[in-house]
Amino acid sequence: MAIIINIDVMLAKRKMSVTELSERVGITMANLSILKNGKAKAVRLSTLDAICKALDCQPGDVLEYREDENLQG
Repeated sequence: MAIIINIDVMLAKRKMSVTELSERVGITMANLSILKNGKAKAVRLSTLDAICKALDCQPGDVLEYREDENLQG
């Protein structure tokens, strides 16, 4: 997938644990792990909003687009 989720980077910058983010956002550790590991197929805007509030960041700090290396054009 060409969308990379950089929650780990933002957690490190904010010196926040995954557990703390999970509690602040109101998302289970399992679902947060799915997001962190790039296994999620979708992210609700309300969840992204809560993550950005908890990490005091912009959506672009959490989401990154990279050209899919598997595609050939």
